[in-house]
Amino acid sequence: MDLVECIKAAELSLSDVYIPQLRHYCELLWEKNQSLNLTRHSDFEHFVNRDLVDTLALSRLLKEGEEVLDVGSGGGVPGIVLSIIRPDLQVTLCDSVGKKAKALGEICSELNLDLEVHHARAEILLQENRFDSVTARAVGPLAKMFRWFVDCWPNMTRLLAIKGPKWREERLEAEQQKLMRFLLLKVVERYPIPGEDWESVILEIRRTS
Repeated sequence: MDLVECIKAAELSLSDVYIPQLRHYCELLWEKNQSLNLTRHSDFEHFVNRDLVDTLALSRLLKEGEEVLDVGSGGGVPGIVLSIIRPDLQVTLCDSVGKKAKALGEICSELNLDLEVHHARAEILLQENRFDSVTARAVGPLAKMFRWFVDCWPNMTRLLAIKGPKWREERLEAEQQKLMRFLLLKVVERYPIPGEDWESVILEIRRTS
């Protein structure tokens, strides 16, 4: 199915104005994916049902003009997709793998997206830069992320983590490792995944005073 047909089948609300750029993004991503491991999804149906569904849910949580750091951007989800459907946001991409960061920069250039792309670890960027929201999707379990960001909370308002059905086990693991003593975690978005019998959640994590 074409991108428009997949969006209609998933019953997503999205302005047609974003369709050409999203289609171009997918084409660029899949072309680069032939030589780089950027995504497991190589058709419009999987892009819509997973990547676009997640990004639309995330976009509903962001205020106009927020400065967003996308951690482990990989193939550009949610970062690049978010910047397409929410052009008011100031999105920064980062990936610790040089080849992936280079590919992200090339995709942004082809799409005429004025995004900063960093070949760096997020915790290094957060030592000298402040962001309203830090987004994370498929970059690791909660315990690992909390260890990464243990000294970074003063430079971000919140962490928004997109998670599947195992998020409760991840939270328990982080609690058992005493990584949540000064953190407040809550579910701020919950939504079904088309074609699946489970739902995704977006967790908001903030440092308590």
